[in-house]
Amino acid sequence: MKTLDENLHLEIEKLSAQGDAFAETGNYSDALTAYWNAYDLVPEPKTDWEATTWIMVAIGDANFLGADFQAGVENLSNAMHCPNGIGNPFIHLRLGQCQFETGNLERAADELTRAYALEGEELFADDDPKYFEFLKTKITLEKPKKKPWWKF
Repeated sequence: MKTLDENLHLEIEKLSAQGDAFAETGNYSDALTAYWNAYDLVPEPKTDWEATTWIMVAIGDANFLGADFQAGVENLSNAMHCPNGIGNPFIHLRLGQCQFETGNLERAADELTRAYALEGEELFADDDPKYFEFLKTKITLEKPKKKPWWKF
């Protein structure tokens, strides 16, 4: 994987931290501005850089928290094309939630299932329970079976 120039990396981290600070106070508009400014600094092709993954996830998360679910679908889908995007439980969770909110229930079920398979029920704990309740209508959630003591 490519490594960013140290000064560029620091500037991207600084802008991302500003975005995080805005997002923590619920100021998603300013958070998005900071995140997009960080994104603009990533060299082309942007999908080759791990920094793009976490910037796009931050953008998609701000979209979700700010109730711009269609933008969340687009930005989180783009994050999937970046390093370590596919298989990241949080990206699948947020993308599934945005798909749910835009009415694309089939895609929502698929993404939420992936999130659940990767991380389990605890990943859903900090969000509205409606997402996990929806997931339970789409898949069978089985508790891990305990092995008999003699098979350990």
